Amino acid sequence: MNIPLDPIQLAWLAAALAVAGCVTGVLAGLFGVGGGAVLVPVLYEVFGALQVPESVRMPLCVGTSLAVIVPTSLRSFRTHRAHGAADLEIVRLWAVPVVLGVIAGTAVARFAPPSLFKGVFVVVASASAARLLFFRNAGSLFGEMPGRLGMRLYGVVIGLLSSLMGIGGGQLSNLFMTLYGRPIHQAIATSAGLGSLIAIPGAIGYMVAGWPKAADFPAVAALQFPAAIGYVSLIGFALLMPTSAWAAPYGARLAHRWPKRRLEVAFGLFLLAVSARFLVGLVWG
Repeated sequence: MNIPLDPIQLAWLAAALAVAGCVTGVLAGLFGVGGGAVLVPVLYEVFGALQVPESVRMPLCVGTSLAVIVPTSLRSFRTHRAHGAADLEIVRLWAVPVVLGVIAGTAVARFAPPSLFKGVFVVVASASAARLLFFRNAGSLFGEMPGRLGMRLYGVVIGLLSSLMGIGGGQLSNLFMTLYGRPIHQAIATSAGLGSLIAIPGAIGYMVAGWPKAADFPAVAALQFPAAIGYVSLIGFALLMPTSAWAAPYGARLAHRWPKRRLEVAFGLFLLAVSARFLVGLVWG
């Protein structure tokens, strides 16, 4: 289908995505997240304005989010690593299991109903918000870190859930590491390293998974530009990626200078708002 956009509408959409990209980049650096918690809900509303069918709207948001996370997470991790905060042993230990989890998640995405993506997002984002708002000092709740087998199993779960949510894994790995007593700065820096491990195979997987449904995606005829490759919107990627990647190092540097309690509360409230938005969609369609 072709959906012509007038210049004013296109300008507003471009401005909204550019601002969302800046916010995503700052949060990616500041909290060690890929930024999917910002990107997915923003893209959900933008694709709604473009009349993307509900049957492909949510996976298109997730796939596009994963593609944008690739350069953003690489820049964020580079800055954190320069501060010497990342635990590279954990990154190496999780590398293969996380990728396996992502592959499994993208396979599920090919056949899953839209409600599954929304449900996973609501559950995980709500748990992350609860940790940020109410359990910031629960660092020793689970005692010592698990052994190598346990860590690998956690890696698979993180990759699977992240690929279904369109996030870089930072929310999940942050939650995991802080509950096992790791310092918050180390958790953030290490989590930033997972972004590209999750986003690269995840984005490729969503391109493949969405390829058979390409006819359901709107093409913007006025731009003479292909709308998407599978479940990855090229227009969304082109507008979000530059500002997101540009802003990521600033957030990472702030993470090593600012006390983050006020920002944790703000991010936790944002996650609750996003969860409520998708919960309404699950309950009332």
